[in-house]
Amino acid sequence: MIDIVTDVSIEMAAATDTGTSRARNEDACACVPELSLVAVADGVSGGRGGDTASRMAVEAATRAYREQPASLPAGKRLARAAQQANIEVHELSLFVPELLGMSTTLTAAVIDGGQLVAAHVGDSRLYLLRGDLFTQVTKDHTAAAEQVRLGVKGDPSMVLTRSLGRDLICALDRITLPLVQGDVLLLCSDGLHRVLTESEMAGLLRGADAAGACRALIDAANARGTLDNVTAGVIRMAGPVPAQQRPAGLGEKLLQLVGARRS
Repeated sequence: MIDIVTDVSIEMAAATDTGTSRARNEDACACVPELSLVAVADGVSGGRGGDTASRMAVEAATRAYREQPASLPAGKRLARAAQQANIEVHELSLFVPELLGMSTTLTAAVIDGGQLVAAHVGDSRLYLLRGDLFTQVTKDHTAAAEQVRLGVKGDPSMVLTRSLGRDLICALDRITLPLVQGDVLLLCSDGLHRVLTESEMAGLLRGADAAGACRALIDAANARGTLDNVTAGVIRMAGPVPAQQRPAGLGEKLLQLVGARRS
């Protein structure tokens, strides 16, 4: 699907699949062209109500973003929307005994003119493909990732250190990044990024439209025998992007900070 927003041509799509090993899909996604919004959520497996939490997260965040005043900056609207989703998931878990303790990841991205704004919690990921660079923009909120960042040795654990719905207030990462024509953004759950290399993901993004890239990524993860549900959202900056009022080189500096690697 293609949407024209504030003179920027944006192609976006999202898709989710149960995968090859799970009985039900605890992932969820949203693609809302009129809001230039894509979101991916992955309900915490092994816990109660993972599928409910992920579905509520994307639905509530999308609804809350739509209801926020358009006069607010997009980043503030998205952060508020994610916090509203957190409150709704958390409150339902308190009132329904069968859902006690449910939580989910959430990675949501909005294109505001020529700029990406995103809100993120958990271990779903947001990547940027720019030319021959494929960059993980988000941080994983897992015990293993924290060990790596702190330089601590030990058995890695994929247990989430942050998730949406666990607490009344969610500690979100907020991201802002200027974009250029040709940039491709990938949002995905860990059922995808744990089985495909960054080089493989980048290769499947190149030369495909957004919907085709989503399907190709999911098919590749299933062919690899992923043990989890699989979700992908793709945003392609297909046309000219308005110049941003920003210090020269900001985008390049951010790419260096998040550890840009050649795919």
